Amino acid sequence: MTEPSRGFRERPVSFVRRSGRMSEAQERAWRDLSPRFVIPVARDVAATSILPGSAIDPGATFGRSARLVVEIGSGQGHAIVHAAASDPDTDFLAVEVFRAGLARTMLDADRAGIGNLRLVEANAPEVLQHLLPAGSVDEIWIFFPDPWHKKRHTKRRLLAPEFPPVLAAALRPGGVVRLATDWEDYARQMREVMDAAPGFVRDFPGEWAERFNGRVLTAFERKGTRVGREIRDLAYRRDGIGG
Repeated sequence: MTEPSRGFRERPVSFVRRSGRMSEAQERAWRDLSPRFVIPVARDVAATSILPGSAIDPGATFGRSARLVVEIGSGQGHAIVHAAASDPDTDFLAVEVFRAGLARTMLDADRAGIGNLRLVEANAPEVLQHLLPAGSVDEIWIFFPDPWHKKRHTKRRLLAPEFPPVLAAALRPGGVVRLATDWEDYARQMREVMDAAPGFVRDFPGEWAERFNGRVLTAFERKGTRVGREIRDLAYRRDGIGG
């Protein structure tokens, strides 16, 4: 019998996966484009889980050896499609649980003729734990994760003390985690958690990191700024010690 996944299914996941109808274009994208873009995965108990022992070979998946950037919670794919188009020498993996967002990502990537992008429909911690080999990732991006701003829901936040060891295991020594949020209290929580995490050091001077210029300015970010929220960036480097 397969051993159940450990860790993040023992605590609330950082998302609520509501069912919703995709548009006709999204359904068509999923049917026609997913064989090219979406990595098939073996599931554990949940629909977005990954069976332990299901690690892929990134070189075989992308057909080459290259830097690998993983975006957790890629949403509609605006940031990662732009990044993949701008940096064809790097491979990109979009991790998202919402199929409509993945379908939109594939549509945009197909229109742009992008070949260095793959997608996986799964819970991000399980992707890092079970799908990607240890030390295989150069950068992990977590841009505007769900802030779960109500006090009773903050336990669902992704950036909690249990998460940095998962990040550290997936990253190569010297790899970088890039974070951004428009919720001040979550930004401070992120910084507190990452500052205390063994194996990571700040990759910025001062109180906050400069805005990552590899992150395309999206409508979501513009809206946050328009309503008066400060966008906070953080960056942490895997130093190869501890964790």
